[in-house]
Amino acid sequence: MFCLQSSARFGTSVVLLSLALTLPACNSGGNAQPQIPLAAVSEVLFLTDQQNSALRFDNGAVYLRGKPGVRGIIVIRQNASSYLAFDRNCSYQSQDTCARVFIEPFVRIYDPCCQSQFSFQGQPQGGPATLPLRRYTTALSGNTLTITN
Repeated sequence: MFCLQSSARFGTSVVLLSLALTLPACNSGGNAQPQIPLAAVSEVLFLTDQQNSALRFDNGAVYLRGKPGVRGIIVIRQNASSYLAFDRNCSYQSQDTCARVFIEPFVRIYDPCCQSQFSFQGQPQGGPATLPLRRYTTALSGNTLTITN
């Protein structure tokens, strides 16, 4: 196979460059999952609002609906000073219109369409998904949580 051949007249750097450029083409892995599309996110969440009362408890979670993310955002409280935010777009067959994750309160995140399950850290725990959920950056200042990417 060309991508693994080397010649004595070429320097080591040429061989390494050749490998770097051609090995991905030699991979026949057809099991790749499409990436979750990118979406601009810049949201502010007030933790004292009644609609966010689930975030007063560890592993409590709320949905941010509307425009943020690809299919909305799930915010999860890890503890009083740490929050995680994930896109609701399932990482398995993310282009599918039903690829949307939901919260089973205090238990898991799941996609009923493909039967994938995720931990509250966004890691796949069951079903066909092998990639984690897309995670957004969170910053806590007092009772204000800012979510960005």
